[in-house]
Amino acid sequence: MNISPKASSIYDRINNETTKLGDLRKIAKEIKKDHELAMELWGTGGFKPRQLAILIMDKKMVTQALVDQIDKDIQIHTSQEQNQLIDWLMANQLSKDKKTIALMQSWENSPSSNQRRLFWYYQARLRWTGQTPPDNTPELLSAIEANISKEAPGVQWAMNFTAAWIGIFDEKYRARCIDLGKKNGLFKGEKVSKGCTPNYLPDFISIEVKKRAK
Repeated sequence: MNISPKASSIYDRINNETTKLGDLRKIAKEIKKDHELAMELWGTGGFKPRQLAILIMDKKMVTQALVDQIDKDIQIHTSQEQNQLIDWLMANQLSKDKKTIALMQSWENSPSSNQRRLFWYYQARLRWTGQTPPDNTPELLSAIEANISKEAPGVQWAMNFTAAWIGIFDEKYRARCIDLGKKNGLFKGEKVSKGCTPNYLPDFISIEVKKRAK
């Protein structure tokens, strides 16, 4: 790899099975912000180096062009790793600046399924984290009802997640969200680990509403 000695040293330090997410966050705190180093680590193609790269990027340098390149680059990873990388990009970079938030909000009809997934996941996250969501719930629900059945699996999950949190926090749409789940049948019968909430909308909404009623 044609990278600087500093980047090579960090790569060798973290690109192994023993490095945990907590280790990456600790190293990122030591480095702070270093966009040039981030791009070197990203260019190695390693999953953990790319996770660290996301943490130390300069959010002011995150543009549509860079997101498109990241989106293209992560195609070498498994679906699970792709979702982890793109979601971590949202949590650690895209949701931290008005400019990049505006980018995410423009991706509802992006040709990229990863970017469409982020559009929906961000809409869900606004509600899930208790932030005041934009006044777009009716439009979101109509779009979900019209398109969820024909979307890519990752986008389906994010749309379903958005419908769930709309139904949990906005009682006037709750029955509509539950009915949506019954009609499309997505995630019905899904097995989940003990203590985890199932993705099937009627169950998801019922369980989470009961938790908040206690």
